[in-house]
Amino acid sequence: MVLVLGGISLIASAGVGYVYKITEEPIALAAEANTRAALAEVLPPFDSTQASQLVLDEIPVVVHTAITSDGQVVGYAVETATRKGFSGEFRLMVGFLPDGKVQRVRVLQHAETPGLGSKMTEDGNPLETSVVGRNPSEMNLAVTKDGGEVDALTAATITSRAYVDAVARAFNAIMTGTPAAIKTGDEPIDTSTGASSQNAGKEAENE
Repeated sequence: MVLVLGGISLIASAGVGYVYKITEEPIALAAEANTRAALAEVLPPFDSTQASQLVLDEIPVVVHTAITSDGQVVGYAVETATRKGFSGEFRLMVGFLPDGKVQRVRVLQHAETPGLGSKMTEDGNPLETSVVGRNPSEMNLAVTKDGGEVDALTAATITSRAYVDAVARAFNAIMTGTPAAIKTGDEPIDTSTGASSQNAGKEAENE
């Protein structure tokens, strides 16, 4: 019996290893294609990108600096994440212009509730429209329920707060970790509250 069970375990382990081996490359290629598509969506036209990696709040973040053929930086795209979602971690790609304004946001991966939190993936959703065209340090980056300027998704406040957390982390990444970080005198966003320090007093009043 022991030999039979041992043999079955060995065969099962070998099978799992084989499946992983043959699917590893297609999965990696699909992830790379997804990243390239997201970069094209959230950035102005560019010819190449340079990637830099850093860790903020123990969460890995990747900053893609978009460059034209003549070496001009046209924007930054940040692969950011949050662990505060209703169903746990989700990932965003946030595009910024050189002046720090948000160009566009795309959801890369999530497991939020269908029809509620999942609406953050829809074009023109209130979360994205609240931040596009604005520099996060020049607004109260928090949902309106917390006294901020970001319109939350209906019946999905937890997801909305997590979305703001991820966007704030993306902005902090380009302020501190890019090869050619934006130098405007803007202050980093406090990701624990979603507020810039210039708005901290206002946030405290609304707790």
